[in-house]
Amino acid sequence: MKLDGKVAVVTGSGRGIGRAYARALSVAGCAVVVNDVDEDVASETVDGINGGGGRAVAEVCAVGSAEAADRLVARAVESFGRLDIMCTNAGILRDRVLWNMTDDDFDAVIETHLRGTFRCARAAVRRMREQDEGGRVVVISSIAGQRGNFGQTNYAAAKAGIAAFARTWAMECARNRITVNAIVPNAITRMISTIPGMAPLVEAAERGEPLPDMARKQMGMGTAEDVAPLLVFLCSDAASDVTGQCIGLGGDKLSLWAHPREISVAYRDGGWTADDIAEVFSASVGQQLETYGIPFLGGRS
Repeated sequence: MKLDGKVAVVTGSGRGIGRAYARALSVAGCAVVVNDVDEDVASETVDGINGGGGRAVAEVCAVGSAEAADRLVARAVESFGRLDIMCTNAGILRDRVLWNMTDDDFDAVIETHLRGTFRCARAAVRRMREQDEGGRVVVISSIAGQRGNFGQTNYAAAKAGIAAFARTWAMECARNRITVNAIVPNAITRMISTIPGMAPLVEAAERGEPLPDMARKQMGMGTAEDVAPLLVFLCSDAASDVTGQCIGLGGDKLSLWAHPREISVAYRDGGWTADDIAEVFSASVGQQLETYGIPFLGGRS
C-alpha cells in the first residue's frame, strides 16, 4: 500500500505508538512531520526515518494551543509543499479517582487530548480545503472513551469527545473529500504502565518477550507496531469511502466499534410520570442494562 507524494503530521510521534505511526507512514512513501515535546526523542525518530531512506522533519512543541497547531501545519507546507494527513496522537495521563482529581489534572488532559485534537484538525482541514485535493484526518480515541475506565475521568471524557469529533467532522468535511476516522488503539506502551495489572505486560514487552495469546487475542493488546497498519490503511485510496468510523486494532484483533444508539424504547400516550417509568422500566427499556468499563480491567460485563 503506497502513500507516495503524501505529507503527514503525526502529533506525539517521538516515541511509542506515535513513532510507530510515523515510521509506518514513511515506509509507505509519506513525508512526515514528527512532533514531540522532547527534542531529543523527536530528533532520534526523524534521524531513524531519514536514515532508512524516508523523509521527515521535527517540530518540537506541546500540542494544545492554536499556535502549536498552526506551526505543525506550516512546518509540513514549508518542508514538503503541502499537507494530506493529520494524525492527532499526542496525549498525556493524569489518572485519579473522581474525588481526588484536581482541576489541574482534568484541565491538562483535556487541553492536550481534546483541545489539541480540535485545534490540529481545524488547522489541517483549513489547509486541505485550500488545496482542494481531499485529505485524511485520523484522530486517536481509546477503549476508555468507548467504555469508561476506573480512575480516568479526564482521559475517558476526552477520548469519548474525540470519537464524537470523528462522526461530526466526517459530515462536515465530506464535500471536500476529506475523510475523518478515529483509531481505537490497544497497545502495550509505557503510557499504560500505571494502570493496575498492566505493569507486568509492559515490562515483558520492553524486554522483547513475545506476548501471550491471552494478551494478543482476548485482550486485543500488542505492540505499538501492531497498531500502525490501520493508520496506513485509513490514509490510503483503499479507504476513500471509510469515514466517520471508530476502528480498533491491537495485537491480533481488528474491530469496528458501534456508535451510540437507542437499543430499547417504550411509549406511553400523553407522556410519562416518574411512577409510570418505575412501573415498566425493569420489564421494558431497563430489562437488560448496558455494561461499562474495560472487561479485562475490572469493568462491569
